[in-house]
Amino acid sequence: MNETTSLPDRRKLALAAVIMQVCLGIIYSWAVFRGPLAAAYGWDKTVTIAPYRWSILFFTLAMIVAGFWQDKKGPRLVGSVGGVLLGLGCLLAALIGHEPAGLIVSYGVIAGLGVGFAYVTPIATCIKWFPDKRGFVVGLAVMGFGVGSLIFAPLLERMMGSDPALYKETIPRTFLFLSALFFIVVIGTAQFYQVPPAGWKPAGWNPPAAVAGGRRVDYSPGQMLRTWQFYAVWLLYFLGSAVGLTAIGESAPLVRDLAAASAALSGGAALGVMSLFNGVGRLAWGSMSDKIGRKQTIFGMCAVALLACAVVLPQTADFWRVLAGLSLVGFCYGGYLALMPSIAADYYGPRNIGANYGILFTAWGAAGFIVPGYFARILEASKQAGNVGAGYNSMFYQLAGLTVAGALVALVARRPTD
Repeated sequence: MNETTSLPDRRKLALAAVIMQVCLGIIYSWAVFRGPLAAAYGWDKTVTIAPYRWSILFFTLAMIVAGFWQDKKGPRLVGSVGGVLLGLGCLLAALIGHEPAGLIVSYGVIAGLGVGFAYVTPIATCIKWFPDKRGFVVGLAVMGFGVGSLIFAPLLERMMGSDPALYKETIPRTFLFLSALFFIVVIGTAQFYQVPPAGWKPAGWNPPAAVAGGRRVDYSPGQMLRTWQFYAVWLLYFLGSAVGLTAIGESAPLVRDLAAASAALSGGAALGVMSLFNGVGRLAWGSMSDKIGRKQTIFGMCAVALLACAVVLPQTADFWRVLAGLSLVGFCYGGYLALMPSIAADYYGPRNIGANYGILFTAWGAAGFIVPGYFARILEASKQAGNVGAGYNSMFYQLAGLTVAGALVALVARRPTD
């Protein structure tokens, strides 16, 4: 299929990217399911976090395959396949999600694969259509992914209700609704995608001189993997993602376990507020990086996240302080999802951005699969010991340490040169 025979309005393409990403952001709403699943089936924290962890893992694996595939076949086909898998995964979750293994396979594996196939297509496509505004357009596209929970978390919470006696009926019904939505919207928006012709550039724009000459512009995945800078950026991505994904996964349980007495919002609504900051952070930090540089922007993100994890969140059960801390973490975490595709294109060129960013994205997947599970075990042990607050304090201080480590890695990272 030739997807370059006609040139679209790139603004409409960006709008389609945002709409698709809002739907894909369902992955960040998993915290809302954890309470009802625990009440309905008697599952503990390590069981209710498992589908989230597996969805992140298979999201990442799909990103690698989808990145190579969309560079060869175009984003429309790959995005459509992602919509089919995501809708199918939620459909199966409604049928077999009453067992932990069934929910891991349906939501964790199949739906996770669907998110990964669909997620890479708008990012890679927008980078190629907006070489003049990479940070802004990637931030805009992934902003939709970040704010998805603002829409979905309260909606899912309402659909499941608050009566534990009905959860075994309302949970499957909620998954059926999501399945229909994804079949229609994700597949539909994918039909807008196409890639620009070779050599295309926006009217009146020319590549910066530093990129146009003096070094290799486009690296293949193999060439990228032979640079030490890739591993520095991978580690930076891992550390930043570990902080954000842990906070997102524990947000609703945190409100329920620690701040319920003073809570002015439900766990789902609090997650929605955090997701708003997550989404806005993607656009804000992405746009800022176009003006002051990627590295300086990362230092700013690390400083704000450190404040939240080391000062605002520990040693408190006050709802508003907890919400403020989570929102700051979400705001900073969103920046990584905007900056890392832009850094990949800055360092290794736009031609192979789908494949190259898919490989780099393994850092996000590794962080999401390993780190939230580690902290879930700490929190479950603290809960069993009757002091869940101590578990959360330990988690926050360790996340603060990861933030400091990320700033140190950013200090040494730089663009590869030949």
